[in-house]
Parts: sequence; structure tokens; C-alpha cells
Amino acid sequence: MRNIVKKNILNVKPYLPGKPIEEVKRELGLKEVYKLASNENPYPPTPKVLKAIIKELKELNRYPDGNCFCLRQAIAKQLGVDTDQLVFGNGSDEIIVLVTKAFAAEGDEIITAHPTFLIYEIATKISGANIRLVPLKDFRYDLQAIRQAVTERTKIIFIANPNNPTGTYVTQCEVEDFLKGLPENIIVFFDEAYYEFVGKKDYPNSLRLLKQYPNVILTRTFSKAYSLAGLRVGYGVASKEMIDILNRVREPFNVNTLAQAAALAALGDKPRYMKMIRGLNQEKQRMCKDLQKLKVPFVESVTNFVLIDLKTDSLAATQKLLRKGVIVRDMGFWGLENFIRVSIGTPKENKKFIQALKEIL
Repeated sequence: MRNIVKKNILNVKPYLPGKPIEEVKRELGLKEVYKLASNENPYPPTPKVLKAIIKELKELNRYPDGNCFCLRQAIAKQLGVDTDQLVFGNGSDEIIVLVTKAFAAEGDEIITAHPTFLIYEIATKISGANIRLVPLKDFRYDLQAIRQAVTERTKIIFIANPNNPTGTYVTQCEVEDFLKGLPENIIVFFDEAYYEFVGKKDYPNSLRLLKQYPNVILTRTFSKAYSLAGLRVGYGVASKEMIDILNRVREPFNVNTLAQAAALAALGDKPRYMKMIRGLNQEKQRMCKDLQKLKVPFVESVTNFVLIDLKTDSLAATQKLLRKGVIVRDMGFWGLENFIRVSIGTPKENKKFIQALKEIL
């Protein structure tokens, strides 16, 4: 097989997802396991969303609406954009792939930070383009350094805002300064997967930026705040011209029927989800206070996860926590030695993590 596959594919390191709860239970013989590894919402979808999913079950013999008509109308109205400024994906991850597929070719360059969301690098390598990784500065995207890394070959710049795995963000002023004078033939991709958790006044209004910069695209998802990680639905907002191009490379039925129904119902139940998010942010504050009591350093986060510096072997610590029934993410794969990333769970889950961490330290 290796003699016929495209050479750039062999350079791709497959994405390793967090271990499922049931797998850990089977492997370690545990009855109770808490997953705090994948930045999911620990709470199930609201009753309104579950009802919408059940209603659509009898229609699963039909293909989904390839245009996501109802969901498109609702999001366009909520954001104040035209319906043809939206593209939908099997999670916002798919839109990352669509952009690299449409705008990057072999020999082109794509720039992002390091460490950041791994799919940027994976999608780049699959496209045959070259990845340029610019180190974070104080755990934040260094937009000035990224700007200096731009060359004539640069086609796309990926900016995770907030960033995964650090939980940090870049501000409105920083983004405006970054975009001024940047060549218009470079796609600037703002990945706002954790947008709903931020709540900072200086967080960029990327929807306004779209009106000024036709080379900007932003993506959001229903996987995090809206408890729909298992259904995979996200969307991108950009100029009509860019969306037209992305639809040319998009699979025709990429967002399934249940995902569309659930996302639409979630938008209609937004107040309940916002209450859920406020509760998770309060839990994050409690966790950070507990970490301070343990004298364990962490990075201030505006997301639903916290990057923690254990000052010791993080892989060994992760395995010890696993044996205690707590799944967290070892950050060694991201180049962050001695760090773990912990998602914010329910009060019970967070207490279990702190107790387990106290025991292994």
C-alpha cells in the first residue's frame, strides 16, 4: 500500500480521540468512570432537543436536507447574515477540511500556531500544502509573529479563538491590527468552537469583520455548548463568493437529519443552554480555586476546559487518574510536557477529579 499512496498522506499523524467511558470500564473493571478529556458539555441535550430528535426518527429512510434549509434560515436570522453566507459541516472540523481542499494546493503554505487544534495540521498535510507553525507566546496566539511568517506562498491562516488546548483568546484590537494590510488573497479562518463560553468584552466581533474583509471565514459548532458532540453539526460564515466555492467541494448530504433537527431545536432553547453555560463557568472557577489550594499551576481559561501544569510526568499522572476512574487528556502529544487538559464536568465529576489529583500528587 505504501508504494501507491500519496507521499503527503504518510506524513499525517492520525488524530487520537479521548478514550470512551465504556472502554475504560471494560479495561480496568471500573463501575464508575468520569470523562473530562474531550471538552464536551457534561449535560445531555435539553428535553426540547431530545423531543425534536425523536420526532425525526421515523424519517430516517429518507436522505437529509442537503441544504439544511430550516437550520440555515434560523442561524441567518440570529446572526443577521444572508442565508447564502452560511455553509454547514459534519462538525466545524469538516469546514476546516473544506477550506484546505478548496484553497490550498501542493507547495502552498498554511500558517497556524503551536500548540493548537491538531486538525489544522492534519488537513494541511492531507491537502499536500506545507504547514508553518508559529509558537504561542504566553500560551496565546502571537499574531505579530504569524504576520511576519507570511510569504508569497501563504494561502490560509488558522486562528483558534479561543485556542484549544490553552483556553486563551486574542482580542478585538489584536485581530484588527493583524488584518490591516494583510493580502486579500490569504484566507483568515477564525475557529470559534468555544465562542459561547467566552463572555469577555474585548473578544472580537468577527461578524463585523466579515463585512470589511471578504477573505475572513468564521466557524462555530453545536458540539460544545449545545451538547451535540455525538451528532456532529457545525457551520461557517463567510462572503457569498467563498461559501459558493466551499459548497462545490462539500459532500451533498454531510449533515444528517437528526443533527439538523437537534441543532434547530437547540437554537430555540437557547436560554436553557445559556443557563447551563453559566453553571459550567461557575464550576470552572471552583476548580481553579481548588487547584490554587493544591498549589498546582494552570492557564487562565475562557473555555470549558483548563490546561494544568503538573510539574511532573503528565503521561504517568494521566494513567494514575485513569485507574481512579477519571479520564483527562495528556498534552505530551501537543508538545506540552507535564501538562494535562481537563474539561469542566458536573460538580460531582469535578470533585472526583480534584480528589483523585490530590491523591496522585
